Amino acid sequence: MQVMRLMTAVRRIDRRLTKRMAARHEGSVRQTLSAVEEAAEGSKLWLGAAAVMMGAGGWQRRTSAAAGLTALALAQVISNAVCKQMVDRLRPPKEWIPHDEVEDRPDSSSFPSGHTAAAVAFTAAVFPSWPSAGAACAVPAALVAVERVQSGAHYPSDVAAGAAVGLVSAWLTRRLPRLALRAWR
Repeated sequence: MQVMRLMTAVRRIDRRLTKRMAARHEGSVRQTLSAVEEAAEGSKLWLGAAAVMMGAGGWQRRTSAAAGLTALALAQVISNAVCKQMVDRLRPPKEWIPHDEVEDRPDSSSFPSGHTAAAVAFTAAVFPSWPSAGAACAVPAALVAVERVQSGAHYPSDVAAGAAVGLVSAWLTRRLPRLALRAWR
């Protein structure tokens, strides 16, 4: 009974926030969000960030970049190859989205947001060993999450689930090598 109430509340909040965020499409804000999403498409933004980090030199920076890319790959597998196959959720109805961006969204399941999962995974994996780079990555990661709802590609709960997948992926990337080394002792 409690689960049903929770799901009803989530659907109601999803509907309200999706409509509200999609309706807010001031020119410069929408252009900025679209530009960040375009850069993040295919993980280009995060691959570029990793290349810059590796080019900055130093073992710690290269390790941060490698951790970010590993977490990103894990998040993509979990969100796109596992979760989207298990949860066949339709994207928000086109009638809720009062702009043309709704025509560019994918046909796959909307749950969870793979873009958000990748962005959060990369950022959260980089942050522990290079906090300033992690903080710099957090800005576009947050913009990607907002854009996914504003464009009509996802519900807010899809984005929240994607963020959770990203955090778990970063945690696993950081913890599993240490756990494996302990097991070998």
